Amino acid sequence: MSDPSILVRPSTPDDLPAIQAIYAHHVTHGFGSFEEVPPDVQEMAARRLAIVERGLPHLVAEADGRVLGYAYAGPYRPRPAYRYTVENSVYVAPEAVRHGVGRALLTALIEICEAGPWRQMIAVIGDRGNTASIALHAALGFHEAGHLKAVGFKLGRWVDVVIMQRALGAGDDVDPD
Repeated sequence: MSDPSILVRPSTPDDLPAIQAIYAHHVTHGFGSFEEVPPDVQEMAARRLAIVERGLPHLVAEADGRVLGYAYAGPYRPRPAYRYTVENSVYVAPEAVRHGVGRALLTALIEICEAGPWRQMIAVIGDRGNTASIALHAALGFHEAGHLKAVGFKLGRWVDVVIMQRALGAGDDVDPD
């Protein structure tokens, strides 16, 4: 159960400095992103806009007026046949890890995507050792769909990727409209 003091809402341009700081931490200290140089606020604004303009959710979690994390659903791949599949991304401020922020964000993201036309959600989790993210996704209905060994090299070591998948709504039981 998520902390009731955590508010999940659509992100706004005013949230971008906090979003950029959270992402920069993950870029420079972890394997949740395979980027090695943190993008600046303007680049993060362009990325957010690309998501929002597609009608996809871009969310923040806040408590006491402070952004503690963000999440979004983006296109899984650009080819038209993938149009009913989204990929999720969830990033939590280091001081807010293990306080329900990731769960609140991913739960809201799933609910929003299930209300839309999407039928599958993919998680591409950097680092086999990221047990917290793997466990969070599993707790919210994802199953492991694949494991790519040593596909990234970051911070002086080879990094695996775990691919997890979850059906949204009717999944593949019913053809899309």
